[in-house]
Amino acid sequence: MNIEEAVAGIEAVQDEPGLPMAWRWSPMPRFVFSLAMDHDGHWAYQMNSLDVHDDGLTRAVLAFARQHQLGRGRDARPLTVLPGFSYGAYRFDSVAAASPAVHGFHHGRNEALNEVVSAVFPAFQCEFRGDETFEEAVLRFKRMLRPTVVSRLPVPYLRMRYENRRTGGGSIGTSRGFTTHEVLLRELVLLEGAAGSFVEFENLHGEMWRVQWDGSWLVNGQAQDVGPSEEWVMTVLGCL
Repeated sequence: MNIEEAVAGIEAVQDEPGLPMAWRWSPMPRFVFSLAMDHDGHWAYQMNSLDVHDDGLTRAVLAFARQHQLGRGRDARPLTVLPGFSYGAYRFDSVAAASPAVHGFHHGRNEALNEVVSAVFPAFQCEFRGDETFEEAVLRFKRMLRPTVVSRLPVPYLRMRYENRRTGGGSIGTSRGFTTHEVLLRELVLLEGAAGSFVEFENLHGEMWRVQWDGSWLVNGQAQDVGPSEEWVMTVLGCL
């Protein structure tokens, strides 16, 4: 697969300023796609931006991914994350990579190119457990993390199940499913006054919390004077 030749055939492609062996193109006004080829020419790293494109951040992410060969190879995990990244005033502490089968950036246009590209983006370490299955990776990458938005806030790794006997809301079955911390906070607030109800959730380390209301707050069976705060939630999820 000749990556440079394939990229040269993309309409209106141009060199990525300040980064060798890298290019950018804009398929539509809201998007900028940037790709850096690995030094041996056999793999590439692509970062896509929506609405807001930061040249410096993009170059830093691509350079970091290339330096560490992030997500390279057919045996790479569906999602790979490496901490130790920082740039400017951004809060990102990591760079993540989605495998070709997960991102599908070039499906329907150039399948051979798609198979040698990692989709890379600035990220937060608290967003990943490291053992995500293919299905979990697709869900996280395409529906939850918003990897093309450079102004985004952390989307913690969070699995939850709940039952609220007052509102009638609840999850199905005994397994905990992925959700956002906004949903968790909403259901924690709704627990107050709902005797016999619970919210159960886990973080990226597999640590679990069970919050209940029984005339007072209970967290893992221990009485609490006040209900869980947003700061507490983000702390136990590893994002503070």
